Amino acid sequence: MAKGILRKKFLTWRLRYISNRQFMIILSIVIGIAAGLAAVTIKKTVGVIHHFVHGITSMEGLEWLYFVAPGIGILLAVLFIKYIVRRPVRHGIPNVLYAISKNQGQMNRHNMISSVIASSFTVGFGGSVGLEGPTVSTGAAIGANLGKALHLNYRQITLLLGCACAGAMSAIFKAPIAAIVFALEVIMLDLTLTSLVPLLLCSASAVVVSYLFLGQEVVYPFDIEHTYTLKELIFYVLLGLGCGLVATYFTRMYKYIERLFEKVQNGWTRLIFGAISLGIILVFFPHLFGEGYEVINGALNGELFYLHDVGVFAGMSDTFVNFVIIMALTIGVKVIATSVTFGSGGVGGIFAPTLFMGANTGVLFATLINRFGWIDLPVKNFALIGMAGLIAGVLHAPLTGLFLIADLSGGYSMFLPLMITATISFIVAKSFEKHSVYTHQLAHRKELLTHDKDQNVMTMMEVSKLIETDFAIISPKANLGDLVKVISKAHRNLFPVVDDNGILKGMVKMDDIREIIFEPEKYESVKVQELMYMPEYFISPDDSMEDLVEIFRKSSRFNIAVIDKGKYHGFISRANAFTAYRNQIKEFSADY
Repeated sequence: MAKGILRKKFLTWRLRYISNRQFMIILSIVIGIAAGLAAVTIKKTVGVIHHFVHGITSMEGLEWLYFVAPGIGILLAVLFIKYIVRRPVRHGIPNVLYAISKNQGQMNRHNMISSVIASSFTVGFGGSVGLEGPTVSTGAAIGANLGKALHLNYRQITLLLGCACAGAMSAIFKAPIAAIVFALEVIMLDLTLTSLVPLLLCSASAVVVSYLFLGQEVVYPFDIEHTYTLKELIFYVLLGLGCGLVATYFTRMYKYIERLFEKVQNGWTRLIFGAISLGIILVFFPHLFGEGYEVINGALNGELFYLHDVGVFAGMSDTFVNFVIIMALTIGVKVIATSVTFGSGGVGGIFAPTLFMGANTGVLFATLINRFGWIDLPVKNFALIGMAGLIAGVLHAPLTGLFLIADLSGGYSMFLPLMITATISFIVAKSFEKHSVYTHQLAHRKELLTHDKDQNVMTMMEVSKLIETDFAIISPKANLGDLVKVISKAHRNLFPVVDDNGILKGMVKMDDIREIIFEPEKYESVKVQELMYMPEYFISPDDSMEDLVEIFRKSSRFNIAVIDKGKYHGFISRANAFTAYRNQIKEFSADY
């Protein structure tokens, strides 16, 4: 009670002395700091667990634990979710997109901590996923719940969600520019120019926190010894084509394994199957353990130690053919390891696996070209650009790929090759897969927001909230006289015919009976069943606004019946739907 009174006083004081714009700027800085601390917490926690696991698995006689550690981590994550959180901890970025499109920007409070703990177990023990998704989810949950506590409107909460996502990305990758682009491109916020100010401040605040606790070094140190020549640009085009194809493979394999695990109803069976599969993969490819930052940095430095130092392939990459085979398998199996980690119950992100595959794709491409002697390509540069290509293709976010890699490596002098490869990869991947791994499920359920404002507004609207129930109903057993009595008290010109079980049997339209209602001699003899007709077009409360709009277009009718499993619910009028649409677009477009 005291807390509620205190909050009410604060909100009253805020409305009196601080404008909405000033308040959002203050909140953006607060959320930036919170997102930065969340990123630091998750990185530090994973580092401690990682150190502990490596210490145990390096002991004599306990080396085999290396291959079962990821399964242990996933088990801990599953137990934490099942018995402590007791609610699903969904994938980070799709969860944020769903909150924006279908949940008025609201996220569960447990997401402020549950993603951090579950992903720390998963990644710390060697799950083949990244940390960016859970960090983004954590930051977004902080923003959403802060907005709810302060009674902000949908537009303001959405802006806070975008700020939180940008802050989390900025802190985890130390990439403030790319984080802003990510919020605009992947989170798909439709922001005005003034809304960019909170986004900038949040991203800057978060990266400063990251610098304070994690240092100012870039995540992927990269020394550019050679930029590019004009004759090399054609090979960056070809690299873009290759990255687009690898990204398509990534998306399709990810979706395929996701469907396989969804078919397994028992969660413990999924966990056991996934843990065993992941352990077998690590026997052959130990370098797929964890996020893979060491492998990526090795590729960027031209040090491919991970291909021949460990695993059953040790010493087999000396010949060129063996090298190509092992490298191709490394790229191909990485997405399987990532998908299995998710499918068995692990929590994490796909940025790190995507960067892993991108760096190795670039190395493999440049090595193949150099082998044929056409040109001497800088392998390290192609590893760097390959990362941007895979991000652009897998996430369907070319600008995010471009600025992320430039930010991560300080490689802005490679901007032109980055642009070429990222754009070509995006075009190729988009040609084969309409939606990314983040958005395919939301798109299938018609819950995905896009950069099309009209489409977004319809996605956010719900058919069930447009139903009008003030239509006078009539029983199918009634006669014309009974109908006339109903008409005398009604203010609508449509009369649904509904039986005692609520089942719609038909409809009577005023225009169809206008001539006979003034013939009293027919009141007893003419039955309602003779006058009614079954509507050709109707809609379910669970259908989307797109379905409703299409029905209005096809039928040219002004009222559409709402029927669910035969039962009558009401009507939706064209005028009411249009008014709701206008109100929604006004709210959606309003500045904060």
